[in-house]
Amino acid sequence: MDASSTRTDLLATLADGVASLTSSTAWQAWLDVQRRFHRYSWGNTLLIACQRPDASRVAGFHAWLRLGRHVCKGEHGIAILAPVVPRLRVLDAESGEEAWIAGAPRAFRVAHVFDVSQTEGQELPAPPLSRLEGSDPDDRYTQLRAVAHGLGFTVEEDHLEGEVNGDCNHALRRIRVEVANEPRQQVKTLAHELAHAILHEDREGLSRERAELEAESVAFVACAGLGIETATYSFGYVATWAGGGEAARRAIAESAERIQRAARVILDAGSGSAEVAA
Repeated sequence: MDASSTRTDLLATLADGVASLTSSTAWQAWLDVQRRFHRYSWGNTLLIACQRPDASRVAGFHAWLRLGRHVCKGEHGIAILAPVVPRLRVLDAESGEEAWIAGAPRAFRVAHVFDVSQTEGQELPAPPLSRLEGSDPDDRYTQLRAVAHGLGFTVEEDHLEGEVNGDCNHALRRIRVEVANEPRQQVKTLAHELAHAILHEDREGLSRERAELEAESVAFVACAGLGIETATYSFGYVATWAGGGEAARRAIAESAERIQRAARVILDAGSGSAEVAA
């Protein structure tokens, strides 16, 4: 079996694993809450990132109330652009019943949303997701660090805020990895951030959800090629961004070519760096 077939099989395994995982009661409870968060356009995502770079979950004032939380006194909203959609009342000729339909947006108005950190109230369910544990006996981290350098990125180990395991900054050509995590998780994180470095410098038209799905899928495939099993983390991570089930399966299939390309870049470069080191 050639490498391409192997990577295809791994993506099928990932899709099946996500679908199976998200059928559990705990995951369904978490996903039900996530579906209630609005998906924002590329432009609004940029507006949110510029005003509050650390935002993780945003919703409007009344949406937070429906989730059992309220905006803290004195907090300032994050400005976004909301479409003004006309509503038309129509009459069904056969039944005689009236109904309202939404027309095409005619304009945009400024609206405000708030990050979860600006709210208080009922705890939101956390995804049943745990970081990888264990060592890195073959020093795959150093191998992936060399891949990053080959792409023109520095790699720094640091204490990152919140629950962040790593990040990739294209402007600074820098990847950071949470130093407190165990070596196995650090390898997986570095593979994930390498995927961002390769695929997502220009994210125009690509949602954050799809970018994260692609990056973690690349990490799953690349780490498998390095002899590191990440299913216990990757299945859950992909589910948090893709929504699980058939939605995740479809998204993985749509991005399969990009995922395989990035994984190939990482593995081929890593193989080359290993040969040079030897």
